[in-house]
Amino acid sequence: MGIRSGSEFVESLRDARTIYANGERVRDVTDYPPFRGIVATMASLYDLQHRRRDELTFPSPTTGEPVSASFILADTLEAAERRARAEEIRADHTFGLMGRMPDFCNAMVSDVVTARGYVGRREPRYGDNLQRYYEEVRDRDWCLTHTLVDPQIDRSRGPAEQDDPFAALRLVRETDSGLIVRGAKMLSTLAPFSNELWVGPFYPRRAGEEAYALCFAIPTATPGLKFICRETYDGGRSSFDRPLSSRFDEEDALAVFDDVLVPWERVFIHGDIEIFNGVLARTPGYAMLQGAIRGMVKLRFLAGLACHLADAIGRSALPQVQSQVGELVANAELVSGLIRAGTQEVTWGATRGTPHRSLAATLWVMIPQAQMRAAEVIRQLSGSGLIMTPTEKDFANPEIAGYLEKYLRGKDVSARDRVQLFKLAWDMIGEPFGSRQLQYEWFYSGDPNFTRSRFFRSPITRDFKAMVDRLLKPPGA
Repeated sequence: MGIRSGSEFVESLRDARTIYANGERVRDVTDYPPFRGIVATMASLYDLQHRRRDELTFPSPTTGEPVSASFILADTLEAAERRARAEEIRADHTFGLMGRMPDFCNAMVSDVVTARGYVGRREPRYGDNLQRYYEEVRDRDWCLTHTLVDPQIDRSRGPAEQDDPFAALRLVRETDSGLIVRGAKMLSTLAPFSNELWVGPFYPRRAGEEAYALCFAIPTATPGLKFICRETYDGGRSSFDRPLSSRFDEEDALAVFDDVLVPWERVFIHGDIEIFNGVLARTPGYAMLQGAIRGMVKLRFLAGLACHLADAIGRSALPQVQSQVGELVANAELVSGLIRAGTQEVTWGATRGTPHRSLAATLWVMIPQAQMRAAEVIRQLSGSGLIMTPTEKDFANPEIAGYLEKYLRGKDVSARDRVQLFKLAWDMIGEPFGSRQLQYEWFYSGDPNFTRSRFFRSPITRDFKAMVDRLLKPPGA
């Protein structure tokens, strides 16, 4: 089959999936008003693969058809760079604003399939399942969502210690056909617009939590599987008034499993805590690379927005403003350099199992901090301009349009263009869409304190301490 067109993608969403949003069952996600903008954006990503086929695809090793470059298993630097370039093109198409565009789950499945030997070391069929699924997703160009985290009920206790043992997704029983599972998982970003749900390993499990150590994939329209969406952010406003909310609200959802059957051929990890906890450490880091590339593109977008805001109100000549905006540009450049190092790490990881230090530091620490700083600078630069933003309809009203043009114009910028620019900034940092973006990025890889403490516990810390020991206790002293 190979890569799909945008229209083929849209048609694939018209099935029996169970989606709830704003208190109602959504029967057709392609025709539901709050979803139309993101469906169109997603379709444009699939069409982009056809327009830029040479850069965004490679021949499937099994069918010869063009398939997404986000499935390249990069065992050379050239292959890793090709993969990274394709991901940058697609991230640029959405300005880095879609954290769970199809590239991400494609990269995650590609990551885990490289560890199929480890996954299947005690049960070879699970490794075989993984290889078969990777090829199926790749060759059919499916869009995947994923769900990794247990519901946030009582984080002081593990899933087996909750008042309800099915508060988190767990095994109910085995059958001849597969596993029956019940419970819930979050945060299924992009769920209403996906063909498949990947339930993957993320937070480690402990002894006694074998029933919760599951990794599998099922169609989004599987009977018993329900997605309950958070409040939608696209309220039907025009692209002038909500330039981001109207196009890039990728949605998040709670995945609820009511005694769902997972066929045996779709099971990858089942009750093996060691493999569940260890598999991600044995992957090349494709998903981390994709996330870092998207973060880099978003930092570029935010730096560009800050530049425009300063120009529009005549502040770009001020030294302090140049310093603030220059910091944002420098952060984007720093991440770009780290990604080049991370691309090499992916190649090493695919061939020798090298830890992805640069990618982890970039994705877990550098990018979240840089994006929070960018939002802060945009807020400081904008001042009251973020608030005084009439609507597109106000500019269309001849009774007041003249006043707006006179009093809301900027430095060499018409009033309409200036207001549109500040509406973009407000949508980015002030509206529900922008607020979610900040929260999402800060917790992109989990609790920031947890991710930072992983560096403290890493072996490299001993090397750093040894440098101090050498100074305090030189040889022969």
